[in-house]
Formats: sequence, C-alpha cells, structure tokens
Amino acid sequence: MKKILLAALSLLACMAFTACNEQKQEKAEAPKTVTVMIYSEYIDPAMLEDFEKKTGYKLQLELYEAQEEMIGKLQAAGTSQYDVVIASDVVIQQMVHLGLIAPIDTAKVPNRVNIAPQFMGQAYDPTNTYTIPYLWGTTGFLFRGDKVDPDSVSYSMLFDASKTKGNFSLLEESRSMLSMALQAIGFDANSTKQEEINKAVELILKAKKDKNFLGFDGSVGGKDKVLSKMDWAAIVFNGEAANAIAEDSTLQFVIPKEGSFMWVDAMTLSSKAPNVEGAYAFMNYILDAKIGAQLAQYINYATPNKASLEFVSEDFKNDRVVNPTESEIKRMVFLADPGDAAKLFDDAWTIVKTR
Repeated sequence: MKKILLAALSLLACMAFTACNEQKQEKAEAPKTVTVMIYSEYIDPAMLEDFEKKTGYKLQLELYEAQEEMIGKLQAAGTSQYDVVIASDVVIQQMVHLGLIAPIDTAKVPNRVNIAPQFMGQAYDPTNTYTIPYLWGTTGFLFRGDKVDPDSVSYSMLFDASKTKGNFSLLEESRSMLSMALQAIGFDANSTKQEEINKAVELILKAKKDKNFLGFDGSVGGKDKVLSKMDWAAIVFNGEAANAIAEDSTLQFVIPKEGSFMWVDAMTLSSKAPNVEGAYAFMNYILDAKIGAQLAQYINYATPNKASLEFVSEDFKNDRVVNPTESEIKRMVFLADPGDAAKLFDDAWTIVKTR
C-alpha cells in the first residue's frame, strides 16, 4: 500500500512539475500585454516590436482622437482595461479628481532622470506624482496659399467670413477650441469668466454659419483634409502640420498673432492597471535617450527628454514647425486646470455642438 501511495504521490508531483514547466513555457511564448491608450498616429510602429524584444511585453494600442473621447472611454470601459494612458496636460487634474489615474512609483522608472527640468513641477502636476512627459507641442493653423509672414496671421482668417479663402475645419476638442476663441477676442486663454466664455461661444457659432465651415475634426482628420485639398485651412497640432508639410511643401503652419498654447502630453498610470510592471517598463522605454529621439523625429513633435537631444538631427532642431521661434513662444501659454469652472466649459461646448 505504501509503495502504491508513494507511486501515486510521485506521479502527482511529476504532473505538477510538468504543468508548472508548461505554464512557464507558455508565459515565455506569449508575453504579457501592456495596453496603452494613445492618440492615433502617435508612436513609431517599429517600436511595438522593439519594445517586446527588449522587455518581453507585447504592446497593444487603444486609439483615440480627442481628450473627451479618451475620458469617456475610461469611464465607460473602466480603467482596468488599460495600463498606460497618454493624456494632455489640461485634463490631468480632471483625471486625478475622477480617480482615473494613480500615483507613479518613480523608482520603477529610472530613465526619469532624462526629463528636462522645465517639464518638471508644472501646474498640471506640481509634485510630479501622476505624470511622465511623452512629447510636447503647439496648436495652430495649417493652410495652403501664398507664403505669408508667420507673425502676421490672425484668427480672423477662420472666424471672419469675409477673410476665409476656402473650406476650413475647427478642432474637435472643447477646451482647446474655446481657449483659442477666447484668445481670438483678446481674452486670456485661461479665463473662467462666464461672460467671456459666452463671447467665445458666440464667435465659434458665427464661424459655424460660414458657408466654408466643414465641421469639427481631430488634428489628424484636419491635417488629412488640408492635404487632400478638401480644406483650405484647419486647426491642428504642430506634429501633424510637420507631417503634412513633408508631403506638400506649399503648406504653411503658423501660430496666430493673438496667441495660442503649448501643451505637454504625458504618460499616466491607469488607476486599475492590470499590468503595472509592464506600464513602468513602457514609461522607462520611452524615456531612453535614443528611443526618445526616434519617437520625436518619427512623430515630428519636440521631445521633453534632454538626453535625446544628442541623437536628433540639426534639421529637426531647427524646424520652426516642430520647435517654435522665440516670438511664437512669447505669445503662447499653457492651459491651466479650470477647477470648478470646468462645468462652464462643458456647458459652453454643448451649446457650440448643438446649435
């Protein structure tokens, strides 16, 4: 009986050992996935394979076109569906308040030392608790036509029907579009005064009545319409503009003389990330000096990674579409968290879209 019992136990142990080995083999053959929610066309496709090769994690992307869409997806599907969420600075505090993102364990991201000092301690994350910068850029006009002085272009080319020269699209992002309308009138882009926001709404509604208005688009959609000559002009991010100009050198990108804004897109940790270690691996990978340079030059946005500057070309550094001039920077601001006034912008955008 003892021999039979020992044999049975030996068989069970062997089976358990075999199953364990099979599980290890399966794990090695099928890397755990890191799911990243990200703007479309916002990463070099070659990085997906390279990331898996270097970390063992498979990279899966969930795409979105506008911040409102991203937040809606997080609220509808739940934050447990994603590991890393790339979000613009202006919505970071909202995401913190909604419990959509969690504090980052910076010890798990050693390449964080590569971040340039000017991108630390910003208003959207003053204690650097929730964010690691991904790329930074600007928002302005992409248009076709005769060459103009970049410092002379006004918002009136879109908001004044007598000055529009063809079809145009406005940006499908509530805070961005309303803030640009505020600047067009001469107000602070970060104004939270009801009467000033109301005037911004009136300006956009007036533009909607222009026979040349083709609607609201994400930055990629606006860029594609200008490239295809469906649009004469569109409001886009500078990275999309640089890509378009690379295809059609007759196009131009400008920051309106009344002003615009700079922004930082940051990597954040989803509050219920199923693969936290994989999320940190992705953040650390992006902050590698050579990877940061590769990302910036492929996407055509400026890098917040000071170590990457050694590896980007001089042509890239000198491209004023990607890296704005001093005069352009002086008339741009960062958008601040509106706090309780966020409802004013939400209500204003509802009016813009429904009238």
